[in-house]
Amino acid sequence: MTDDAPTPDLIALAEAHGVATSYWSFFGDRVTVPASTLRAVLRAMSVEVETDAEISAALAAAEDAPWRELLPPSFVSRIGARNLLVHVADGHDVRVSLTLEDGSSREVWIPDQQPQSREVDGVRRWRVEVPVPGDVPLGWHTVHAVETAFGGDSQSAEPSRTASVPFVVTPERLPKPPTRPGRGRGWGLMAQLYSVRSRSSWGMGDFADLGDLAAIAGDQGADFLLVNPIHAAEVTSPIEASPYRPANRRFLAPLYVRPEDIREVAYLTPTERAVVEAARAPVAASDDDPTRIDRDGVWAAKRAALDAIFTAPLSPGRRIELDAFASREGKALEDFALWCALEEHYAGVAPEDRPAEAWDIHSPLVAELRDELSGRVDFHIWLQWIADQQVARAQAAAKASGMAIGIMHDLAVGVHTEGSDAWSLRDLYAQGMSVGAPPDMYNQQGQTWDQPPFLPHALAEVGYGPVRDMVRALLRHAGALRIDHVIGLFRLWWIPAGLSPAAGTYVRYDHEAMIGVLTLEAQRAGAVLIGEDLGNVEPWVRDYLSDRGILGTSVLWFEREGDGFRPPEQYRQALLATVNTHDLPPTAGYLADEHVALRARLGLLTRPVEEEVADADAERAAMLSLLRERGLIGENPTEEDVIEALNVLITASPSELLGVALVDAVGERRTQNQPGTDKEYPNWQIPLADGDGQAVLLDDLAENERFLRLTRAVDSHL
Repeated sequence: MTDDAPTPDLIALAEAHGVATSYWSFFGDRVTVPASTLRAVLRAMSVEVETDAEISAALAAAEDAPWRELLPPSFVSRIGARNLLVHVADGHDVRVSLTLEDGSSREVWIPDQQPQSREVDGVRRWRVEVPVPGDVPLGWHTVHAVETAFGGDSQSAEPSRTASVPFVVTPERLPKPPTRPGRGRGWGLMAQLYSVRSRSSWGMGDFADLGDLAAIAGDQGADFLLVNPIHAAEVTSPIEASPYRPANRRFLAPLYVRPEDIREVAYLTPTERAVVEAARAPVAASDDDPTRIDRDGVWAAKRAALDAIFTAPLSPGRRIELDAFASREGKALEDFALWCALEEHYAGVAPEDRPAEAWDIHSPLVAELRDELSGRVDFHIWLQWIADQQVARAQAAAKASGMAIGIMHDLAVGVHTEGSDAWSLRDLYAQGMSVGAPPDMYNQQGQTWDQPPFLPHALAEVGYGPVRDMVRALLRHAGALRIDHVIGLFRLWWIPAGLSPAAGTYVRYDHEAMIGVLTLEAQRAGAVLIGEDLGNVEPWVRDYLSDRGILGTSVLWFEREGDGFRPPEQYRQALLATVNTHDLPPTAGYLADEHVALRARLGLLTRPVEEEVADADAERAAMLSLLRERGLIGENPTEEDVIEALNVLITASPSELLGVALVDAVGERRTQNQPGTDKEYPNWQIPLADGDGQAVLLDDLAENERFLRLTRAVDSHL
């Protein structure tokens, strides 16, 4: 046993809190988690683990904790999937009732049983199992329990204890994705919205471009348009480039707002209108392809224009709309807008140099600044209303084009450590921890995403409300939601601050509750859920998601079988099947071994580059052989021929949805994101271009022959 080997009590304590003490690596090895990692993770959960005595005491407390409470902190279940556990003191009776979402009430029958018991704090307590009534409707309800001593009138005696907690009834499974009339399945376009510029946008793709791109894709027969996360980012420079590291996952990034599409622009004075036009001029897109998307420059230009537009008076009807939006979004929107105002207030001041009170939403300083900055708070509330309206118009354009689904949003795994969510919901996040991924074949050093993980017990204590509100907001103007790294709803890789990704471990979440909340909100929105389940995911997780009506994902290059590739006919049906993913180079680059060359340049390989190239060449040869066997290419195909053949190949699968990457449709070769890098590569900053590096603007896409050829080929094979 090494000095960092965990003791039996530490192992038991970690497992009691859902912390993995060992795991199977991507490479098939059984890894024992060191004691130092377990202690760090438990400390982040506010568990005292400094001495053996503290560990023993914490273990006893963890075992007794559920028995001490009359009800669990919240209860989420499908009908019949779980029994509600009520812990009743000896010599007492319990009455359970429900207040349904519609305001009605009802008593809950408790069947006869022989309950388990346990002595806690000198009192014997009984565990009573209460089935979820089969006729309770789906929704957000409340369960009440009243504990009364024997011998008293259960209706009038003074209760020993009472409790009321959220009670959420969720769907068994979601229906299949909708499709166009006469079709059994659909396909869609996948794009990085910021990269898709038009001659009318401000140097990067925006919400107006979103609607136009959806209309173009829908006109080609597409049923959905999947875009990168459009969660809110910073409102001051530097703006985080990664859409997967947002400041807030409930609200939208104003960076994507099209200023001219705001109704009040029509009522600006000539001088005010000139301000808007002058602001756009330096960042307007052209046929020249810049090296990178300049988010800071774009936001500086848009903010100047938006500040001018904000001064225009609203009509009475528009004012009522804004007030209704602010009322519906409530305190969460006010807190987000306050965070934005504080970021502007402290612009140019390093986070570590700001007053400590500024990081506490409940501090007197923040209360004072809330009043002082009320004008800017109002501005950011208005800006979220504008963003919401523009996304609604984009979804309307998607549906008008014939799409059965429309916009498919992408849900990031977590949030920035210094962002709005981490500030306003600080008690829900584990401090001193980062979410990431252990080493695998494509990221051999592992990944650290610099995002704090949710605390599992804290989510339960707030009834999963933040998850509900986040998903509800994303699906308000969308037909589908892709969940990045969906295994994170089951377990997340926690990495203690200062340690390498390989030094982390998994922490379990209540997946029945997390998935239940998502399915309930998706069913109410009439939306499709897709879980990105690539990589080190246990087979039972994929089966569970399928049973709940949540589609998985498949990337052609990852569907290996021996030395070759799995026939697409053997893919799962409940699936979004694609040729590639945003974490790989576009197919043109992949065929040219760019995924190896780039990682070699960036020092991300742990094997000699020659071995990596040899494997890539063998992989490509096997794929080309498969395409030839099926008659999809000849002996000397062009790059365009191969890309078309790959996309046609996956139409042979039974998968319910197919995705076509926009970068493949125009011949782009550059990678949008190289996992395992931060400053080493311009991740999420590559504007859309063709294989020759010439800009591809949205205005020309509907007549782009390469785009038309690929999309028509896929559409004709469904």
